[in-house]
Amino acid sequence: MTPPQAPPHDPPQVPAQVPAQVPPQGGRLPGVAGPVLADAILRRQAQRESAARTYARSLPIVPVRARGLTIEGADGRRYLDCLSGAGTLALGHNHPVVLQAVRGVLDSGAPLHVLDLATPVKDAFTTELFANLPPELAADARVQFCGPAGTDAVEAALKLVRTATGRSGLLAFTGAYHGMTAGALDASGGAQDVRVTRLPYPQDHRCPFGVGGAEGAELGARWTENLLDDPKGGVPAPAGMILEPVQGEGGVIPAPDAWLRRMREITAARGIPLIADEVQTGVGRTGAFWGVDHAGVVPDVMVLSKAIGGSLPLAVIVYRAGLDVWTPGAHAGTFRGNQLAMAAGTATLAFVRENRLAERAAALGERMLTALRGLAAAHPCIADVRGRGLMIGVELVDPDTGTAAPALAEAVRQECLHRGLIVELGGRHNTVVRLLPPLTLTDEQAAAVLDRLADAIPAAARRTH
Repeated sequence: MTPPQAPPHDPPQVPAQVPAQVPPQGGRLPGVAGPVLADAILRRQAQRESAARTYARSLPIVPVRARGLTIEGADGRRYLDCLSGAGTLALGHNHPVVLQAVRGVLDSGAPLHVLDLATPVKDAFTTELFANLPPELAADARVQFCGPAGTDAVEAALKLVRTATGRSGLLAFTGAYHGMTAGALDASGGAQDVRVTRLPYPQDHRCPFGVGGAEGAELGARWTENLLDDPKGGVPAPAGMILEPVQGEGGVIPAPDAWLRRMREITAARGIPLIADEVQTGVGRTGAFWGVDHAGVVPDVMVLSKAIGGSLPLAVIVYRAGLDVWTPGAHAGTFRGNQLAMAAGTATLAFVRENRLAERAAALGERMLTALRGLAAAHPCIADVRGRGLMIGVELVDPDTGTAAPALAEAVRQECLHRGLIVELGGRHNTVVRLLPPLTLTDEQAAAVLDRLADAIPAAARRTH
C-alpha cells in the first residue's frame, strides 16, 4: 500500500539517516545477543519494576541499537518505530546532528549540572527557541526552565496563570491529556472532584452535539461563551484555559482552525490567559513548527517538552512578559539546567528549521492520510482516519455494531509488532492506532509503514471476529 507520489513542488526529501533499505518484516539481524538474553532481561524487568510500567507491557522488546526510524532488538529483530518516544524523537533515533551536539558538550569540559545558571549552551538553546516562536510572542516573551518532563511544565504554566491573575479555576477540555502529576492530571480528561471546568473539544466522530464539522465546533464555542458569561452558570472567572492544538492521547483529534481562533478571541476578551500545550505537537510534528501556527493563534503561554530536548529530558514554558510576576524560586527544579538536552535541542530545532521538516511533515502526512482513507474504504472496522502532519490516528470499531473495539485495536498493535512495526494506542476506550514517525521519514519508509499496517488490520480483524 504505497502512498501517492509527492507532487513536483514538494520540499526536497531529507535523509532519515538509517540504512537505505527498509528492514524486512520480522527480519533478524546478525551479531545481536539473541532471544535468550532478551527473554531474561524482560523477565527481570517484570520481577523488579513497578506495576505502573506501560509501554513495556505492550511492546515486549529489548532495544540495543537504533538509528532513525529503526530499532534493533536484543532478540535479533529489527522494527520500524512509529512511536518515536511518544513523539519525542523529531529526528528519529541517534540522528548525527544530535550525537554531534552531545559529544561537543562532553568533549568541551563544560559542566553538565548548573541548576539555573547562565551558560553558552543555554544561551544558544534559548536563542534558537525564540527564533522559532510565533514572532508576536517572541518579541515579548520570558522562558522558564522546568523539571525534565512535560508534566512539570504544565504544572508551572498552571501555577503561573494562577499567580498572575489571582484566580484559581481552570478551563480544560474533554479528552485532554496534560501529564501525570497532580495538577496536570486535574486538567486531563479523566479527572474528578477538581477545580476545573470541562468544555467540549470539537470532533467529528464523537461530536458531543451530534453534528460534527464546523457546526459542531461553533456550538462548542457558543457553549463556552455562554458558560463564562452566564451569572448563574456556576463558573467564576478562571485563571486560564489550557488546550492541545491536536489532542494526542485523546485520540489524535486536531482542533479546527476557526474554533481555535474563537477560543483565542473568547479568552482575550475576558482577560483569561490561553495556555497551548505543545508538548507533543511542537517542533514540526503537525506540519507547522507549532500546532497553533495553523490557525495563526498566539497563546499567552506555551508548554514545551519532548522534541525540544532532541531526545533528552527538557521542558520549558514560554509566556508573555506581563505574566512574569513570580518571585525568585517560585518554580524550581534541580535538573532544569540539563546541558546535554539543551545542546541536543538546539541542534534539533535548527535542523527542523533549516531543512523545512515541518513542510515535509505536512506533505507526507497528507499523502499517508489519503492512503489510509483508501484503506478505510475497504475495511468497515476503520471508523475514522484523522490527523495533522505526521501525527496520525486510525480509529477502530466493531464492524457489525459500530461500537468501540478495544480488543481489535490491541490485536492490531500485536499484529503490527509481529510484522516489525511499533505503534501505540490512544483515544476513548484505547481504540485509536497512533502513528508518530520521525519527521525524517522517507517515502520508502512511509510505504513500508502503511503496508505493514494494511496487513495487520485484516489479520487482527480475523483474530477477533
